[in-house]
Amino acid sequence: MATSRLRDICFDCTDHHRVARFWAEVLGYTLCPANAGETTDESVAIMAADGSQRIWFSRVPESKVVKNRMHIDIDMPDDAEMERLQRLGARVLEEIHDAQGRLKWTIMADPEGNEFCAFLPRLQ
Repeated sequence: MATSRLRDICFDCTDHHRVARFWAEVLGYTLCPANAGETTDESVAIMAADGSQRIWFSRVPESKVVKNRMHIDIDMPDDAEMERLQRLGARVLEEIHDAQGRLKWTIMADPEGNEFCAFLPRLQ
């Protein structure tokens, strides 16, 4: 029996180029045309260097209003990465701590307010 496979992760954005550039910088992806031969400026995509994953950004007229129902999680190598993400336009929304007060992850927002979770390496 055949199974479906993930094709793209898609974001709706008012400034799709800005959000695509942000995520390309965060993930080390490359901007690429949304579709070969497409001349419209309604969508842009970014792709992993190995071509394994594409994230699609489509321009929409409305801005984000409520919490995302789906989000991206990222692993950060160190605290300096948190600072880099903020320089790129991300902002910290909330830090989640365990019962001992240790940071578990940080909820952040991209330049248009789309939430994502950022994880630092766990100390053993």
